[in-house]
Amino acid sequence: MSSPTWFSAAREGYASKGIGSRLSVGHRPALLVVDLAVGFTDDVWAPGCDLDGVVERTAELVRLARTNGHPVIFTTIAFAPDALEGHVWLTKMPGLRCMTEGSPAVAIDPRLGRLDSEPLIVKRAASAFAGTGLASLLATLRVDTLVVTGATTSGCIRATVVDACSAGYPTLVPESCVGDRHEGPHEANLFDIDSKYADVVAFDRARELFDVTVAKERA
Repeated sequence: MSSPTWFSAAREGYASKGIGSRLSVGHRPALLVVDLAVGFTDDVWAPGCDLDGVVERTAELVRLARTNGHPVIFTTIAFAPDALEGHVWLTKMPGLRCMTEGSPAVAIDPRLGRLDSEPLIVKRAASAFAGTGLASLLATLRVDTLVVTGATTSGCIRATVVDACSAGYPTLVPESCVGDRHEGPHEANLFDIDSKYADVVAFDRARELFDVTVAKERA
């Protein structure tokens, strides 16, 4: 993790209170790519920002997980035209109104090369678990660990990771694979996520989980 001026003192204080221990991961990880849709990765759209580095690094994990037979799951945001479901969120963030069913903004960034066979969770709330079939899908796939990438760190990443913790999934968040619109919220939320809900890790730690061929491991 990056180290803003408050980081060391906060880490030390949290540790003295028993906050920030490390997680043990399982043997059936899935890669969850949260909201790397065009509306978020192209700043011509209101919710968009510079996520080129995040997309590039996430694409590396996508290719590795796919090659070795690990589940790769994508999410996007797509509101119905009437915007009734999600209206409170849209009231708070009207910039999300471009994320409407049928809009090019909701399509997964083509640089990630999503395959038709890879699940796409469509959501109308911040968390990938809220009002979706994600929990059922993970159970069907017998997933026991999540690696969460995407955007934004302070919004949909945090919400998804909190719900993953509540659902009992040890979760890793590769720091270079998540991003936000501004550095401050990004850093503060990485700190909070790492302290309370998941392990924020270097890219290579996440890579290790997928650098094993599933067929050989589960034979």
